[in-house]
Amino acid sequence: MNLDTFLAERSPKWDALERDLATGGRPGRLPPDRTLEVGREYRAVVADLAFARRRFPGDPVVDRLERLVLAGRQAIYSGRRRNAGALLEFVTTGYWRLVIGQPAVLAVSVLALAAPCVLAAIWALHDPAAALGLVPGQFKGAAHPHVRHLPLGAATQAVLASSIFTNNIRVAFLAFAGGLTLGFGTIALLVYNGTLLGALAGITIQAGNFSVFVRYVAPHGLLELSCIAVSGAAGLRLAWAVIDPGTLPRGASLRAAARPAVTLALGTAPWLVVAGLTEGFVTPRGLPLGAALAVGVFLFAIYWGLVATRGHSRARALASK
Repeated sequence: MNLDTFLAERSPKWDALERDLATGGRPGRLPPDRTLEVGREYRAVVADLAFARRRFPGDPVVDRLERLVLAGRQAIYSGRRRNAGALLEFVTTGYWRLVIGQPAVLAVSVLALAAPCVLAAIWALHDPAAALGLVPGQFKGAAHPHVRHLPLGAATQAVLASSIFTNNIRVAFLAFAGGLTLGFGTIALLVYNGTLLGALAGITIQAGNFSVFVRYVAPHGLLELSCIAVSGAAGLRLAWAVIDPGTLPRGASLRAAARPAVTLALGTAPWLVVAGLTEGFVTPRGLPLGAALAVGVFLFAIYWGLVATRGHSRARALASK
């Protein structure tokens, strides 16, 4: 079956489900005959998604069907299993499927953070005096040769931990909320934070203090940056729902994308707390370079390992619904 035939034969079912979702109806609130019909429409679209992924990978029809299946699943199942079992399912599986659910969007968010970081580091190596103007004042001491400890601004580790993970959650929330600016706010925040990190890295390399920088950034930084990138991806999902709503009105497309995007952002918050606690209680100890790297890589591996092992089954889970 070619694409034109597939669209001609199957798109009426998609249009019907989109109309039902756009009206805000849920199966539990519809008459029995309509409830059964919505269920049939949803199962048909899930089957079409599985077929389209195999036969037409990369075609816009796959994106449309993914959004439609996700919106349909939320409408059908969101009112069910509001109990500890549902929370456990989200923590062990649902969150990780959301992280990997739109890999292209996640890749854009990671790139918006990583590319400026690398470029700023290169710039700082060549012009450290100019780059020094970008970094926060409490870290400018890292530009001096033979520094062994980066200055910390909090009086106690407990206060530092509290202020840090609150700030991390704020940054992640702003990265998510920036999606409502068509993604410009999200991209700007990711670029800004990546640039600051890269400038500080370049300055410490130029000053011969890079090992100190790694010791004070690695334990928490790899997990923290991962969480910020995922929060940015949640914001970009909102932006894309407005930019490319498919056949839905933009308002309906935004509403359909909002629930999974908000859930993704909220699910990331506990991991930001883990990063903040690590930054407040572990990082200030000035661990040896190897130990600092080990802590950072361990947390990073746990997070992305769960994404890989718990999130990869998303397609099979959708097809089984």
